[in-house]
Amino acid sequence: MQTSQEYFARLNKDYLAAHRKKEDLFWSTYMGTSNDHAGSAKAETEWTAFLSNADRIQEIRGQLSALAAAPDSSEKSALQHGLEGWKATFEAHALESVEAQELKAALIKAEAEILERGQHYTMTYSNSAGEVFEGSSTVLSANIRASDDPVVRQTSHQALLDLEQWVLTNGFIPLIKMRNQFARSLGFDNFFDYSVKKTEQMTTPELFVILDDFERRTRDRNTQSIAELVAKHGPESIKPYNFSFTWGGDSVRDLDPYVPFSKSLRRWVESFGRLGIDFKGATLSLDLLDRKGKYQNGFCHGPIPSFYDDGRWVAAEVNFTSNAKPDQIGSGLDGIETLFHEGGHAAHFSNIAQNAPCFSQEFAPTSMAYAETQSMFCDSLIGDADWLKTYATDPAGNPVPDAIIRAQIESKQPFSAYSERGILVVPYFEQAIYALDDAEVTPEKLTHMARDAEKRILGLEVAPRPLLAIPHLLSNEAACSYQGYLLANMAVYQTRAYFMEQYGYLTDNPNIGPLLAQHYWNPGNGVSHDATIRSLTGEGFNARYLADQCNLTVDDAWKAQEARIAQLNGRERAAVQGLNAAIKVVDGDRILASNEQSDEAMFAAFENRIMADYGR
Repeated sequence: MQTSQEYFARLNKDYLAAHRKKEDLFWSTYMGTSNDHAGSAKAETEWTAFLSNADRIQEIRGQLSALAAAPDSSEKSALQHGLEGWKATFEAHALESVEAQELKAALIKAEAEILERGQHYTMTYSNSAGEVFEGSSTVLSANIRASDDPVVRQTSHQALLDLEQWVLTNGFIPLIKMRNQFARSLGFDNFFDYSVKKTEQMTTPELFVILDDFERRTRDRNTQSIAELVAKHGPESIKPYNFSFTWGGDSVRDLDPYVPFSKSLRRWVESFGRLGIDFKGATLSLDLLDRKGKYQNGFCHGPIPSFYDDGRWVAAEVNFTSNAKPDQIGSGLDGIETLFHEGGHAAHFSNIAQNAPCFSQEFAPTSMAYAETQSMFCDSLIGDADWLKTYATDPAGNPVPDAIIRAQIESKQPFSAYSERGILVVPYFEQAIYALDDAEVTPEKLTHMARDAEKRILGLEVAPRPLLAIPHLLSNEAACSYQGYLLANMAVYQTRAYFMEQYGYLTDNPNIGPLLAQHYWNPGNGVSHDATIRSLTGEGFNARYLADQCNLTVDDAWKAQEARIAQLNGRERAAVQGLNAAIKVVDGDRILASNEQSDEAMFAAFENRIMADYGR
């Protein structure tokens, strides 16, 4: 027993050391505060080598075999549980052949080189006055969605199309071939098949049974909504730089004064606190502002996983980021959405309460759909009318009017199916490109396939966010896993339906945090995604809740939201409570605010800084 315990303790310690080194360098290079891309790639390679050591599987099996003969006890059960977790982790990552190990190392190096080149790639857009501005992909997407200047929208979209061609001529095509070669060395037909099995424990045909079913359920609604938009606004409305603005631009601008970015931190902490979400002593570092050289997509990573180390609680350390530009229309709502989304990840990974760090990380065998369910459930709350009436207020403290909420529904509900199909199109595209023979993988072919997928799934000649401009496609840990967002949103609406049935409301419901912690967060990847859903709702994974939501009429969606608003009058509001976390807000190397003294001092410092720098 002692030998197995020592082996287990050493495994935990060695993993934590390799993981922390990799995560620290990952954060600094992705945030653009360090240029040590070679060091980051080396640390990533070392961490990958640790996880991909196939010898560990036999070692753990030997330890489990020896334990089987020991007398039953709580200590034995705990040790078996921890070792089984490590066995599942190594089985998800093990690279038994030298060829696979070398190919994996080459992939990491290639991805680091693309990231470094990308940090020096400049995108620009212009306005009607002919002025030219630099903009990250986040800024460009926000322009397309909300700018009332058609030149800004059109030049922003062109910049994303130019980014696609940059990607295709700066390493993505060799990367596709290398990834396929790597996957074939492991016995898979291609990298997509490998990734789906690794991230969701499914085969590609099993995945597309679900995706094809959802595509059929939402196809007519998507086609109808686009036809109605053309009938109302003319054929120019479905140009890629006009489409999102036509159906969403006015509502985004009307809501904007009620959700300034300066208030986003306060509203996140207060809302999560009233939900009863407890971060269990975690340390959080938030880098929220857009800047040149910074990775152009939000993410959450945890340098220190939460777990019980021989009975002693190890609180998580979590970093998450967004690319807010506070003086831009729509940035406030985007900022709150990111805080709720990435903050939902942080809450999840701060609450995994198992006895080894392997249960508490975002990599396989953790299902991406499972991980994204937590974050997407949290960010779904800010679309609820009772949340908006409670938290979205103007500078004088007046709540957002019902008419603006109704206008939000009128603009967005007809395109709920389109929005979900905006996720759906990515796995259809990625599956197709990784199924190509190497000789077929050319810039021209991939560009054509992107446009074809957008036409078939989205119903548009070109997407407002062109497929090859999506940063996930370049990252090894995110490539071929985008379907996880859609699978997660299916679980989100199943979860929302359960809470509505049990309690009748979601906003500020203090039961939600503890129940999520108990059923979804505490087990970590020790149980399947489906098992966590069954644990809470009593029902296995079901996609119909999301499809039904997409297919609601505007009137039905508004009636549901009206009922939420009406409930506010008779509902006692939960008290504000802290998140039980040490929070620091940074902008690169600069500290903007922290709650070292108090949450209120952090809010004031953050609001003053944002107002001073951006005016809102």
